[in-house]
Amino acid sequence: MSTVFMVMMVALIFIIGLMFERLFNGPTLFDRMNNLGVIAADTIFLIVLFGYVDERPDMYVDIAISYALLGFVGSLIVAKYIGGKDI
Repeated sequence: MSTVFMVMMVALIFIIGLMFERLFNGPTLFDRMNNLGVIAADTIFLIVLFGYVDERPDMYVDIAISYALLGFVGSLIVAKYIGGKDI
């Protein structure tokens, strides 16, 4: 079972790498914001998978929830900042 989680973790790290490439070379600001959301969601899933590999999912789920909350608040702040400017 652990090997399945490890394969999923490697696949997620590869997807996050692709999203980082798209983040830095994205054509518009909205594409970059969307990539940040995808990276945050994949990172949350990666934290939970690591918890199952470490056999302590309860602790890592708490960490993932706090990371998701911080990411959501950060996205709201950036959206508020961008919303006041003409693009």
